[in-house]
Amino acid sequence: MSDHELKQVIEAADRAITAEDFGSPMDFYAEDATLVVKPGLNATGKSQIQKAFVAIAAHFDNRMKVRQGAMKVIEGGDTALVIMETVLDTVDPEGADVAIVRRATYVFRKTDAGKWLCVIDNSYGTTLLDA
Repeated sequence: MSDHELKQVIEAADRAITAEDFGSPMDFYAEDATLVVKPGLNATGKSQIQKAFVAIAAHFDNRMKVRQGAMKVIEGGDTALVIMETVLDTVDPEGADVAIVRRATYVFRKTDAGKWLCVIDNSYGTTLLDA
């Protein structure tokens, strides 16, 4: 797994989402960020993204845990592409444990102050091409 500083940023955001603290992850997003909620549906801006996280948690009956698998970070100037496995542990309608694994893509931009902010959050990765 990557030792890049973005690993810690993503882990912190995922811990907050798992704890249903949907305000804290907004610190990791740019004001104009876009979250792919599901194929064909995006949320843009921190307010919409925060509402989307609440809806996503409700969709999974507030029983989800987000964690990371393998990660690669590719930097170019003040931009970074993160390619990683995102794992969502949840429970299916019958009550069985389920792990949903996606190959996610994220784009981060570094501010003048040196802070990485997510501008595109796409947990579906290239599977969006199949939609």
